[in-house]
Amino acid sequence: MKLDNAVRVFAGTMVLLSLVLTYWVSPHFVWFTVFIGFNLIQSAFTGICPAASILKKLGFAP
Repeated sequence: MKLDNAVRVFAGTMVLLSLVLTYWVSPHFVWFTVFIGFNLIQSAFTGICPAASILKKLGFAP
């Protein structure tokens, strides 16, 4: 899987996980969703994506 697709899968999984946690565990997990959204926006402007760095180290090809 290419790095771009892996980042999208990871981001989508984290959003869904945060929504599940918000619904079933605590409404405070909505802040996790906010953090993910903020990180996606800042990576679009800066080109710096922590998830991409981690996935690259795990062997996903750019």
